[in-house]
Amino acid sequence: MSVDHVKRLAAKVLGVGVSRIWIDPSKHNELVTVITREEVKKLIKEGVIKVKPKKRNSRYRIKLRQLKRKKGRRRGPGKRKGPRFDEKELWVARIRALRKFLRKLKSRRKISPKTYRRLYRLAKGGYFRSVSHLKAYIEEHKLMER
Repeated sequence: MSVDHVKRLAAKVLGVGVSRIWIDPSKHNELVTVITREEVKKLIKEGVIKVKPKKRNSRYRIKLRQLKRKKGRRRGPGKRKGPRFDEKELWVARIRALRKFLRKLKSRRKISPKTYRRLYRLAKGGYFRSVSHLKAYIEEHKLMER
């Protein structure tokens, strides 16, 4: 029989694809007489026919990328999925800073309680971008008492 026939039989017996069957090149003359599955099994036992290992994807590029990430590269905002930054966290940080500053002004009696309440509501409404914006607003509207 032909080598292709033996390969096909061996693939069926071993339960793998034909491309994964390896036949010893020095024993090709023995394969001419092989017809049955039993003969193929005997050749497998003798080591004339073997199964090649599965081909895998190369890990080289992945390992390089992991090393770079370990160093701190490739971790910027462009590599992140979803929102680029958490809107809520930004808001919480900003509003806490504004309220802290307003409390400080009120406790030092730089602004009246009425002005404090008005500015507090403006801050809550998202009027001020930052503490510096709030300071500019206070100066512009002459809200400081001393």
